[in-house]
Amino acid sequence: MKISKLAGIALLLSACSEPVLPILGPREVEVKQVNGKEVVDTIYKTIPDFSFYNQDGDIITKKDVMGKIYVADFFFVTCPTICPRMKRNLLKVYEAYGNEPNVMLLSHTIDPDHDSISVLKEYAEGLGAKAPAWHFLRAEREYTWKLAEEGYYATAMADSLEPGGFVHSGGLILVDQLGRVRGVYDGTSESETKQLINDIPLLLHEKKD
Repeated sequence: MKISKLAGIALLLSACSEPVLPILGPREVEVKQVNGKEVVDTIYKTIPDFSFYNQDGDIITKKDVMGKIYVADFFFVTCPTICPRMKRNLLKVYEAYGNEPNVMLLSHTIDPDHDSISVLKEYAEGLGAKAPAWHFLRAEREYTWKLAEEGYYATAMADSLEPGGFVHSGGLILVDQLGRVRGVYDGTSESETKQLINDIPLLLHEKKD
């Protein structure tokens, strides 16, 4: 499987001694005048607007996650390789934060031709996962693939040479309250999943810009 692509890393500077997660992705530097003085402002890329149907047939958009922390991933129900391990590890995140209203999980299918709303519903129920804590999302596949690459720096595409007919990144992508990617963790690794679980409180307690 291909590894997630990062468009660049910009470290978030802080005067406090508390650990701070990096902000991933491209950034722009804007110089503006404030009270007659030049002020340099860094503008970080955020996840683009999106709209999906979840396993309950409800429409989920970027507005539903703004102000919340969420973990995103890309999968397909019939995946014979990394997806089962990823979902076992995501269950640990769900068990840790399923009752925390400011944390959500968004799992995007990259095979909507097979993964209908009813299929996603059955899959979610098999895991014991429920919205609004964990959404299993569906849209046109090219739409999802583009969002994966341009929004989350992840790979998602058809590939007839891959088991199951698709190739996708195995990352669990941590997004903050402002829609910025703050970490990518190997979803097949128990140790990296544990690190993700430990990192989420850093964002929960982080002062919003």
